[in-house]
Amino acid sequence: MIRHAKISEIPEILVITRACAQLMISKGIYQWNLHYPSAEVFEKDIERNELYVLEVNEKISGTIVISTHLDAEYQPVKWLTKNENNCYIHRLSIHPNYQGKGYAQKLMNFAENLAKNKKMISIRLDTFSQNKRNQQFYETRGYVRLEDIFYPKQSDYPFHCYELVL
Repeated sequence: MIRHAKISEIPEILVITRACAQLMISKGIYQWNLHYPSAEVFEKDIERNELYVLEVNEKISGTIVISTHLDAEYQPVKWLTKNENNCYIHRLSIHPNYQGKGYAQKLMNFAENLAKNKKMISIRLDTFSQNKRNQQFYETRGYVRLEDIFYPKQSDYPFHCYELVL
């Protein structure tokens, strides 16, 4: 089941994202760390009603943020569509114990269907340039790689921007 997250669930959500960060770091992928994503980031996501959780056997096992907010880092990007009526995906995570079972696909299907139902013209996101698995995941789904952006507090490496025109 996919549903909106609750403030009281942030500690459980942080367990998931920290487990994902540890797994990525063990593979040399420094996309997330102990400071990101943070409780404060998830609180803002929940306040905007944009954070969803995936439950497997009544246990939160994954997250996704589905937003309509254009972050400052995205403003200079030459997107395929105009900066109006777009959807943005952030903080997609599946606890390592549940990875490889199609749950990330399920969350993305949910996000894409939600965007289509809301008559969005595209879905935009970024993924870490050193995370080849994520790049393949999005490209297989039809997302087009565009230009790079940087999050200096996260990494010296760029993040690739992707867009799917609906």
